[in-house]
Amino acid sequence: MILPIRTSIRPRRTPYANYALIAANVIIFLLEYHVDPRTGGVGFRPWVLQFMLTPARPYLWQFISYSFLHGGLMHIFFNMFFLYLFGNNVNDKLGTTGYVCFYLAGAVFSGIGHTLMSNNPVLGASGAVAAVTGAYLVLFPQTLITVIYWFILIGHTELPALYFIAFKMILLDNVIARYTPHVAYDAHLAGYAFGILAMLFMLATGLMAGSSFDLWAMIKRWNQRRRYRDVVTSGYDPFTGRTTRPIKAKETKKTPAQKKHEERINELRNEIARRIDQRNLPAAAELYLELIRLDSTQIPPRQYLLDIANQLASENRHAEAAQAYEKFLTHYGSYEYAEQVELMLGIQYSRYLNKPDLAIKHLQAAAEKLSDPGQLKMCRDELDKLQR
Repeated sequence: MILPIRTSIRPRRTPYANYALIAANVIIFLLEYHVDPRTGGVGFRPWVLQFMLTPARPYLWQFISYSFLHGGLMHIFFNMFFLYLFGNNVNDKLGTTGYVCFYLAGAVFSGIGHTLMSNNPVLGASGAVAAVTGAYLVLFPQTLITVIYWFILIGHTELPALYFIAFKMILLDNVIARYTPHVAYDAHLAGYAFGILAMLFMLATGLMAGSSFDLWAMIKRWNQRRRYRDVVTSGYDPFTGRTTRPIKAKETKKTPAQKKHEERINELRNEIARRIDQRNLPAAAELYLELIRLDSTQIPPRQYLLDIANQLASENRHAEAAQAYEKFLTHYGSYEYAEQVELMLGIQYSRYLNKPDLAIKHLQAAAEKLSDPGQLKMCRDELDKLQR
């Protein structure tokens, strides 16, 4: 048994819409049941049946109303627990109106998925919650989820949201282990699909501001690395911008020391690319520092240099990180998220390197273009401290 208990990221604002949806589900659940005074038994009130989703003869309102009904205490408890766990951050990202519309759309699409695959009546917020969970996977794939497990032993561990949601919640719980009767697995899968695809679409089209840590950014980095491997295979050297071809003219003779120096530089470039492809960023950062000690003019490909700079910052090697960010802005100033790099560089100079003039320069440049409210607030707060 595996149960998530918390995530490593907290919303910046109070998620009122998510709390309101949880409250609405709980209130309706309390109104659903009544106790028969003659038998003492507990059952649904008669009006509940017309608000369940009945695939044989569905009414339009049922595609929303079914998601506010639940079949028992454990049913609503786990649905609301997962809605609280993942919904707060999605609410923070989408805003109140956007989140409510997204939640209701998730209920509709998961209901459609169920009606296409089953004739059994269905009720419960599971499909809508699955849509919210799918959105969380896209928006926060690298956050850590603390999970409790108990088989023979009891313990806890942390897993990245991408792997926990994709493999445990989607693949294992809804594709492989479809054993529990009366569970609308297809509604869950339709909800996950809607949440994931809707968020990817919004990020890809710019309808929602992304970050360098969301799934769309990870996909773009993967594609950049794939293209990099293709062009390197064809003979292109991204560090020099030249295609390697046999030199027909007579080559200038080089000393053994010069040849050894060039060979080491080539080895380092290839090893940096290999380590980053393996996502071994600490090793790539060390190799990069060795590379620029041998030849300070070396410029890694754009995403490689940004990954290395971020890694150096995370290791509290602030002087090296600042140099890498400066090199990035010098050579890749047209990068679509350059303002976020300006912000990171400004923070390095402000908080760790005691260079207020440089910090103000880069923070002001970032403040002019930042669109993410949290990043903009951080930037302005830092500027206010420097300009007092």
